[in-house]
Amino acid sequence: MVELRPVDKNNIDYVLTLEVHEYQKSYVSTVAESLAQAYVYNDNAYPFAVYSGDEIVGFIMMGYYEVKQYYTLWKFLIDKDHQRRGYGRKALALGIKFLKDRFDVDSVYTGVVPGNAVANRLYRSVGFVPTGLIELGMEEMRLVLSQEGQ
Repeated sequence: MVELRPVDKNNIDYVLTLEVHEYQKSYVSTVAESLAQAYVYNDNAYPFAVYSGDEIVGFIMMGYYEVKQYYTLWKFLIDKDHQRRGYGRKALALGIKFLKDRFDVDSVYTGVVPGNAVANRLYRSVGFVPTGLIELGMEEMRLVLSQEGQ
């Protein structure tokens, strides 16, 4: 069973050891960089360890982007030793559910580095679509969760 648990004093040391494959390093921030951002933006960042049972297999951070006034999938990685087992899809669904349940969002945004075909495919498979905006070297994608009148 995959679940999200907040990063805290009990799991931070292990969370900091999570890594992606060498070829993926240009696509994602390290967990340490992500947690530093979470510390600075602590009012708007929601970092979680991704667990499979009692084992930490990844990291996901949701956030609120004040400049654009929308919620985002801000950071996301599954450890290199745990990829290709379905954890990413399940963790992504749980992150989106967190935003929906806590903030009643109707859409979620994310950014994908061009060339990151695995992330692009995963996000598209759950309904994210490109917005056409490329900003800070990232292709913006949006997932619409609900629409008025439906």
